[in-house]
Amino acid sequence: MAGIGEQPKKRIKLGHSSKPEDKNVNYMCPVCFEILNEPYMTKCGHTFCHSCLEKTIEQSPRCPKCSFSIESLTDIFPNFLLNELVSGYKQSLAAKLKTGPSSLSLNVGGIRDFLAKNSDSMSLPEIDFVISVLRTKKDQLEAHSFLAQQQLLREFLQHMKRQKDEELFKIQKESAVIQEDLDRVAHLLRELESSATTGGVLHDPEGDNSNSDASVVPSLEFSQIAGFNILADKSALVGVPNDLPARRLRMHHHFEDLVTCYKNSRMDELSIPGATLEPQPDTSDKWNGLDTFSDCLHHLTRYSGMRPLSTLNYTTDIYSNSSIVSSIEFDKDQEFFAIAGVTKRIKIYDYNVVLKDMVEIHYPSSEMVCSSKISCISWSAFHKNTLASSDYEGTVSVWDTVTGQRTSVFQEHEKRCWSVDFNQVDTKLIASGSDDARVKLWTVNSAHSVASLEAKANVCCVKFNPGSPYNLAFGSADHCVHYYDLRSTKKALTVLKGHKKAVSYVKFLNNEDLVSASTDSQLKLWNVNQPYYVRSFTGHVNEKNFVGLATDGDYITCGSENNGLYVYYKGLSKSLFQFKFDAVKSFLDRDRKEEDVNEFVSAVCWKQNSNVIVAANSQGTIKVLELV
Repeated sequence: MAGIGEQPKKRIKLGHSSKPEDKNVNYMCPVCFEILNEPYMTKCGHTFCHSCLEKTIEQSPRCPKCSFSIESLTDIFPNFLLNELVSGYKQSLAAKLKTGPSSLSLNVGGIRDFLAKNSDSMSLPEIDFVISVLRTKKDQLEAHSFLAQQQLLREFLQHMKRQKDEELFKIQKESAVIQEDLDRVAHLLRELESSATTGGVLHDPEGDNSNSDASVVPSLEFSQIAGFNILADKSALVGVPNDLPARRLRMHHHFEDLVTCYKNSRMDELSIPGATLEPQPDTSDKWNGLDTFSDCLHHLTRYSGMRPLSTLNYTTDIYSNSSIVSSIEFDKDQEFFAIAGVTKRIKIYDYNVVLKDMVEIHYPSSEMVCSSKISCISWSAFHKNTLASSDYEGTVSVWDTVTGQRTSVFQEHEKRCWSVDFNQVDTKLIASGSDDARVKLWTVNSAHSVASLEAKANVCCVKFNPGSPYNLAFGSADHCVHYYDLRSTKKALTVLKGHKKAVSYVKFLNNEDLVSASTDSQLKLWNVNQPYYVRSFTGHVNEKNFVGLATDGDYITCGSENNGLYVYYKGLSKSLFQFKFDAVKSFLDRDRKEEDVNEFVSAVCWKQNSNVIVAANSQGTIKVLELV
């Protein structure tokens, strides 16, 4: 062992002048060659681990070192002094390993280097001790890791349980609302069945049956909620309406959309904190959500498509390669409709004559010729024979449709004028929007504009609010809809942002809601009192052309660049159905392939208070269509 002391660089330095190797041998059990554990001494004076000595005596009753006879376990005694020395040695070694130059508290790299350099000089007890320390540390780390794992598992399960409980409570609330609605509709159906056997009069179960005026109220209420106008025909109360199977199919076709609509209209109150599963007491507005959804269901299933009633041609010139219809409008009485476009002509047709005449070519009642391509027309809401037009030269004209003559000409726009609109309240006021980034206001009594709104981009469309003489909306190439009060034109009331490309059309559904079209292939529904759009409508294709937009207040229809006409309901994002125009090639295009003819629906108009639409495509084909 003295040879080890001659190589101090290869051994562990414990900070003592004596050789630690010699002392380590004294602390070693001759049987297991490990540091003594509970040292016991024999009568012959040799010391061993207690467990090692017991096992040896059981096999052979002699001292493992000198073979001295040991008769029984009573011949061995604890070596208390050596036990204290071994304990002190272990503590000293642990302290040296932690605080000395060869400390194992170094980083992993330092420990690795230390073991590589000093492993040859380490004694067996030192190696055993290092292994013991590492094993203890490993057990601690494994225990901590397992504890952390179980704590994370508990937290995950608690969070998941809380989430599922919230979902369950929400589902229970939704189920309670649905059940309440079911009970409501079932009660009304029982009332209807009862009325069918009592002469068609619904009785108020809580009122006096002799009061016929009060007894009619539930029937009217149901006709609104159920969405079927069954009271118009009392015989329908007895059996099932004839169109119910077809409407049921349409309902299931749009089931996912209807689920979303029902949640939005009926279950808003479920998001209120503290809402309970208990049925709410009847109030004046308790069933508003159900009424709203019923109206949506009615409008969605009411029509399944469009059928053509009549077909017109904007031009009869077979050599013409440019016959795009840019605008279609009905007069205030919905008796005449005007068609205008790039042929520089405004043609007026009598709607009833067009439907009655079974001819291939319909001739207009009157016709007006402009000096430039026409972009838009608008009828006066007060004077039946007054119509305004805008053209590609920036001119705004007012026409007398009876004489076919201009009554006013406004030429202040510097570039192409895209849109013109008559105010429906102030019947003399006209607005126009142009590529010169201005919206100009005119009156039929003045030769010059009375006001001008400065926009930052090309103005593509302009429309007055139908219920106000002061409010106006316009869409522009900055992707926004701007809503103004004409009594304060310095700043817009609101700027509606949501489109990704230029806004090509703006139409009002009512005094507060409007719909906009854009070349981003989307329509958006807005409320002028809110900065964000209510809904987006997608399905049609519109990337570069003005494809037309019209609404009757509930339904919205627009053109598409796949030569189709799409119909939407304001309460749903997806189209209800579409009508495809036939591809018509001019004489000059007769040799072109079908896929090379890029036609699109360019204009559309709704005949108000009816289910009739007039639409035209880029080849000048005009269709009078009926929703069926």
